[in-house]
Amino acid sequence: MQIERLVTGIYAANCYIVHGGELNEAMVVDPGGNVKDIVGYLQKRKLKAKKIVLTHGHLDHIGAAEELRRITNAEILIHKKDAYMLHDAERNMSAMSGGDNISFHEDGLLKDGDTIRVDGINAVVIHTPGHSAGGICLKIEDALFSGDTLFRGSIGRTDLDKGSMGTLMSSIMDKLMIFPDDTRVFPGHGPETTIGIERKSNPFILQMRK
Repeated sequence: MQIERLVTGIYAANCYIVHGGELNEAMVVDPGGNVKDIVGYLQKRKLKAKKIVLTHGHLDHIGAAEELRRITNAEILIHKKDAYMLHDAERNMSAMSGGDNISFHEDGLLKDGDTIRVDGINAVVIHTPGHSAGGICLKIEDALFSGDTLFRGSIGRTDLDKGSMGTLMSSIMDKLMIFPDDTRVFPGHGPETTIGIERKSNPFILQMRK
């Protein structure tokens, strides 16, 4: 499995392109912007995007999804509790960004425990509400794509629509801290980390252990 990180959009969100199978198919996680860069990588590697997976419905993670779908015919997937954001520019906050209003519909809805399959890559959906009602993480082999749930040394904000600090911490402690220390974490913003690093040094997690 190969993982390519592209930092996209004005909010520097991480977009991940996951591939490595025999059919040269790819999964794109959180295309927040810079669609030309995403398409350029796909073309350079001769990859076909099959699934566009959104970890949640905020502007900085969905900004290029519709255009990428138009170019590649890939399906857009999002958790059923965050789909409403895609349909409303105010809900996904693009109406307040100073740029174009973003509004589109998903191709499929996800729920906890679903498996997204692309060319031998099996991504298990983990529902991790708290940053948003339908926030998810994806577990693929020893990699965890954590969206805006868990960052290196921090966690997602909880002051946006349907956010909850208590819910977010429960998601992290009950659903993410169960993984081995060497699990690689690819967050929605910032550098890669591991579960072990966060277990030992993330101040929010340490506070919960007191």
